[in-house]
Parts: sequence; structure tokens; C-alpha cells
Amino acid sequence: MVKKITIYDLAEQLKVSPATVSRSLNNHPAISQKTKDKVVLFAKEAGYRTNKFASNLSKQKSNTIGVIVPKLNSNFMSTVLSGIEKVANDIGYNLIISQSLESEKKEKLNAKTLYDSGVDALLVSLAYETSNADHFEQFIKRKIPLLFFDRVFDLANCPTILIDNEAAGFEATEHLIQQDCKNILHIAGSLRRNVYAERFQGYKNALQKHGLPFRDKNLLEVDLDIDKIDEAVRHIVGSAEKIDGIFVSNDIFAVHCIKELKKLGYKIPEDIKIVGFNNDPVSEVISPTLTTIEYPGYKMGILAGQSIIGHLNGSLNIQSADQIILKHKLIIRESTTA
Repeated sequence: MVKKITIYDLAEQLKVSPATVSRSLNNHPAISQKTKDKVVLFAKEAGYRTNKFASNLSKQKSNTIGVIVPKLNSNFMSTVLSGIEKVANDIGYNLIISQSLESEKKEKLNAKTLYDSGVDALLVSLAYETSNADHFEQFIKRKIPLLFFDRVFDLANCPTILIDNEAAGFEATEHLIQQDCKNILHIAGSLRRNVYAERFQGYKNALQKHGLPFRDKNLLEVDLDIDKIDEAVRHIVGSAEKIDGIFVSNDIFAVHCIKELKKLGYKIPEDIKIVGFNNDPVSEVISPTLTTIEYPGYKMGILAGQSIIGHLNGSLNIQSADQIILKHKLIIRESTTA
């Protein structure tokens, strides 16, 4: 391994004090321009890299924000991260992004790593498996700003950003009912997570409003991994009472449902109507195109970034915000309308 060049190495080579090197690299007014130019040029040729964490130690600030997400291979999460990064980079902050892979154990490890790295704030969307918030207590105790988005915990002084998932679930289900669906299956993610539990509640509310019964067999709780698509198709095909509508809490899973059902000879929307969730780009390229709920991921990321940086800069107190609700929208396409 090549030895890392330090300020002390530069000082020894240049025959000056480490303090002179440090001040030159930080453009300190007490150092002459000639000395600054000499130090900067030599440091560049020697391959010296500034340690931003060390240079900010005196300020107790790293200009770095930690982000923990369930998975990076999600279009929705990518758009959220894009929004956060846009705001952070424009104001001179860096992001350290980690993924829990839906594991509580990995989420805890990520939280510890980011805490030990000295991040100024933490943004989190929870893993499927996460059952408590113990691993975030160190951030709360040290008053390091903590904000949850999409999949959230309701913790004191920790704001959340999300949509009204219950209202969105209601709207998606009511649309299917208005298309004459009588036996609607809801395919949900883990009901331990707020987003899926609330969408499920909205689904049940719509059934109740329109006088349709809910039966346990009308709920299929999976982790929305496409490896489980066969389980979903068997459930649909094996239903004693014909399923004529499906509300899926995820566009990718809904798209794979369409593909597999078409292979079995189902006509969509004639035989079965399907609504997804997120307005993923794949919803527009599948045939038939997928009716879905638009979840404004980029806007959520922008708002999360602005909120946390505003708090860090002292222009906003996010702890008083509690909960921020973004608007969703039902987008009607071919999978529910002939």
C-alpha cells in the first residue's frame, strides 16, 4: 500500500512548519501568496489529499450528510437521492449513502458507521425488518438532526416526509371499484412498515365505503421481490372466487404480474384490472400501460435536503415540523380502462 502523504511530510520537504503548510492550503491571509503558491503546487505534485473531516474538526462540522435507504436499485429511491444530492451539492455538502438491503442488522451497522464518521445529519428510509429505533438513539442524544422519509418511525423531534399513503390506497382501490371490480386482491409489502400498512388501510376503507366485504384471502403480504411473483400468480389463479382487480403496492411487482398473467392467457384489463404504485418509468412501457399512483420522489428528496440543511444552517427548525405530507396523484392508464 502506498503511504498517504501528510502535512508533516510536506513541511519536512519544504523546510517550513506544519502550521505554515496547513494555513497555505487553507488560503490563510497571514501567509504570503508566494508561499501559498509554492505549498499548493508542491502538495499537488506530491499527491497530497485534503482530509476534510480533519480540517473541520475545530468547527465540529464535516459538511457531510448520511443517508440510509433500503435499496439503491429502486427508481423511486434513485429519484429521492437525486433530489437530496442536488440540494446538498449546491450548498457544498457531501452525501455518504448506504443501503440496508432490507436488513435491520445492516441498518444498525450503517447507522453506527455514519455516526462514527461524524456526519452532521442523518436521513433514513427504514428497512423491512427494522422493528425499533434503538440504533438512532445516539443521534438523538447528541442532537444530530435525524429525518425519516417514505418508510418512517414516529419519534419525538424527528420529522418525517411522506405522502398520505392511506388516502392513496383508498383512491387506487376506489378506482378499481368504479371500474366494476367486485373481488379485489391487495398485494402488499411488509405491514410492519408504515407505507404498506397505511395503503392497506386505505384499501379496506374503500371496500367498506362501497359495501364490499374484506376477507383474509384478499390480502397477500409479500416483500414485493419479483422472486415471489409465482406465489402471487398462484394465489390469483387458485382463487375460488374470480379476482377481477388487483391493487399492488409497487409498480415493478405489478408489471411482473401483468407479464405472467398474460402468459397464462389473461386479458388485461378485460379479465382483470391492475393498479400499481410509484409511477415508475416501467409503468409506461409495459403493455398494457399501468395505472398507478404518482409518488413524487424527486420532490421528496429536494424537500428532505432543504429541510435538513436549513436546520444545520440555522434558518429552519425541523424539529417543529413533525410531519410533512406531499401530494400524490392517480394516473389512469390502460391496465384499468378498456
